Amino acid sequence: MTTSLLDLPLRPPGAALPLPQQLARLDAPRLRAYRDNLEFYQGRQWTEPQRRRERRLTFNYAKTIIEKTASYTMTGVSFVVDPEDGSEESLERARRTERALRDVYEANALDQLDFDNEIDCSVLGDAAYKVTWDPAERRVRVSAPDVQGLYAWWVADDPSRVWRVASRYTLGHEEAEALYGRVPASRRGEHTVVEVWTDASFELWLDGALLEERPNPYGLIPFVIYPNVREPQQFWGVSDLPAIKEPLRELNRAVSQLSMILELSGNPIAVLENVTEAQDIAVQPGAVWEIPEKARAYLLDLLQGGGVGLHVDFANLVLRTLHDLAEVPRSAFGENRQALSGVALQMELDPLLKKVQRKRLIRGAAFRRRNEMVLRILEQQTGESFAAPAPGSGKAYRARTVWAPVLPQDRSRLTEDEARLVAAGIHSRRTAAGLLDVADPDGEWQRWQEEEAGNQAVKQSGNQGDRRPGPPAKEPTDGR
Repeated sequence: MTTSLLDLPLRPPGAALPLPQQLARLDAPRLRAYRDNLEFYQGRQWTEPQRRRERRLTFNYAKTIIEKTASYTMTGVSFVVDPEDGSEESLERARRTERALRDVYEANALDQLDFDNEIDCSVLGDAAYKVTWDPAERRVRVSAPDVQGLYAWWVADDPSRVWRVASRYTLGHEEAEALYGRVPASRRGEHTVVEVWTDASFELWLDGALLEERPNPYGLIPFVIYPNVREPQQFWGVSDLPAIKEPLRELNRAVSQLSMILELSGNPIAVLENVTEAQDIAVQPGAVWEIPEKARAYLLDLLQGGGVGLHVDFANLVLRTLHDLAEVPRSAFGENRQALSGVALQMELDPLLKKVQRKRLIRGAAFRRRNEMVLRILEQQTGESFAAPAPGSGKAYRARTVWAPVLPQDRSRLTEDEARLVAAGIHSRRTAAGLLDVADPDGEWQRWQEEEAGNQAVKQSGNQGDRRPGPPAKEPTDGR
């Protein structure tokens, strides 16, 4: 049902506020934490007002740590569909499903979108994907909406069961008219759009008025909302920044103080004792001062007594604390005091490996849910089947996330190990190809078979060409 925005009735007195107006009062602490974390990530890290002539240095380790961790986490992600059995039908369905997911991945540039979303998730604490059908281009569209405009409702005792999601965003006046027809002018030149999704229904609100209401065309809520790191029994996640905010602020203060001391030492302060009045005192080479009897003049040495060393040691201590709390050792920044073996380097980077492992567990579940939505919507719109029969009733959409190793691997050694495991029947060719970062295992296997068949045909034709006729057989004699 579609209604013109100009013909909508006013809300009766005493009626409950519509959902879009209720959103302004929901999740205020979560949204405030988003804003604070985003400002800190962007470099606004000092809390108190700046005093006159105060020097403030900001070392934005927060941005560097977030982006470096995202790079380690999102290295070499790919998707594999395992057949449910060895039948030709299941093998063909697995290959078809992999091709469909790969086409959606490339059409939506999901490699770039996933990396950007990983940074957003680490900074804010949450991230989301939206999976819809684009009727104009006849393809699945995957986007990453801003979680600052998302609101979710879930079953009280099970945060994994979301039954309603609201998405709020703004549109310019011309864009709103192009999408929804004639709309009232807005004082700010922007219009607030709210989408409300449940499994059964879809509502579209514009500036607090219901513009459209109809059944959900997908039969599912097309959002995948996932946390950065989830606290137990909580739906929304936790950012990587709270743990390192205090060390970073203290590091900024310590280095700013040290910078001021070094500047003053390069431009020393003249100290006059027992002098009531002074003029034309110049601190420069060859300057001569005339001072009264029993007076004393000297330059203040701020570096005496090893004071600078104490500041440097304190800054290094804070920096070490920062790396410990961020779980990103100095080795991740390329600093190696000595040549380390592969095992020693792995042990030194173990905190980062554990952090990446935790993140990949959550991202893997989100990617599986996203792939399931992609396949279900493709089935609805194209009629092509991608689901395997599940035990009992229902359908199963099989897709597995394959992650590349975090640390550099000896590829030749890994190839030899996988060849032995495949020959021994321990690993399948598909598993070995996935571990070796082959993007299309089935396609590569098919191409190998075609090449092998071609080589066999060439060999057979060559062997037939070498069969020259031999000498004629001798006639039997009677012995005379």
